[in-house]
Amino acid sequence: MNLIFNHENCSGCGICKLACSIVNFKQITPARALLRIEGLFPAPGHYQIHFCDQCGICAEVCPVEAIELENGVYRINEEECIACRECVEACPQSVMMIQSENDMPAKCILCGECATVCPRQAIMISEEENVAGGQ
Repeated sequence: MNLIFNHENCSGCGICKLACSIVNFKQITPARALLRIEGLFPAPGHYQIHFCDQCGICAEVCPVEAIELENGVYRINEEECIACRECVEACPQSVMMIQSENDMPAKCILCGECATVCPRQAIMISEEENVAGGQ
C-alpha cells in the first residue's frame, strides 16, 4: 500500500489528522497526528500535506538501529529505541513526533486511515507496493 496526495484538493479541514490521532493514539487530538497540513497563504494560496514518504533517513541516523524496514515501511522498535530523538531531528518532512506519555518517537506506518476519511480525495490509497525511499 502507498499513499498518494493531491495537495490542490486539500481544504485544510484536518479530518485526516483527527483520524490519525484516534487510530494511532486512541485520542481525539489532531495535534498528535503523524502528518502535517501547512497553509500557504496568501501565495500560492493552497494547503500542503506533509507526510512520511518512507525515505529511511530516520533509520540511517538511529544510533541503535531501532528503526527497521518491514514490507516497505519503516517502523520504530520501541524495545530497542533509546529515545535520543536523532530521528525526529533528521526527518526532512518534520513529521516524526515525540509521544508525551513515554517520550518515544512515533511516525506514520501507512495505516491509510487518513485517506479513508478524507472528504476531498486529497489523500488516497494506492495499492501499488511502497518502495521505501523511492517516492
